[in-house]
Amino acid sequence: MSRLVQASKFLSFVLRHQPEAIGLALDAEGWGSVEDLVAGAARQGRQLSRELIEQVIAINDKKRFELSADGLRIRAVQGHSTRSVDRQFEPKQPPDVLFHGTASRFVAAITREGLKPGSRHYVHLSADEQTARTVGLRYGLPVVLVVDAARMHAQGFIFHQAENGVWLTARVPPAFLCRVG
Repeated sequence: MSRLVQASKFLSFVLRHQPEAIGLALDAEGWGSVEDLVAGAARQGRQLSRELIEQVIAINDKKRFELSADGLRIRAVQGHSTRSVDRQFEPKQPPDVLFHGTASRFVAAITREGLKPGSRHYVHLSADEQTARTVGLRYGLPVVLVVDAARMHAQGFIFHQAENGVWLTARVPPAFLCRVG
């Protein structure tokens, strides 16, 4: 695994799920000090530098991370499961349909229960089918689900869009889902 991929996975783990693993404090919006992140990684025997962090941010096709305007803080854009983070996103009208990629082994449960955020704060949806298919591939044989976002929104469900384009909502009941193909 390349150095950049390892660093990206480490940043995802720390900034999304377990900042306490390296003694990093995140505020409610997910921001943590770059200096503290580098120092915490070093205490765990990981070589992480500002330059490597900047490279990861620059090459990450999903734009998972961002630096503050002053360059002193970093955060994961979305995907948090840690209780210390409670990002506030503005409600936004979604496109008529959104997509969710999953593995075939989860479809029966999703058909019964709908999409739930699991350990994360939100269900993640994409505006295009191919992105959803790529996400589904990470978990096994991919299945793409279509979300009737227009009908959900009309019925009062709230949607948000993270800075990297990922659509977020608290849950998607089964009545708003159908399978592609």
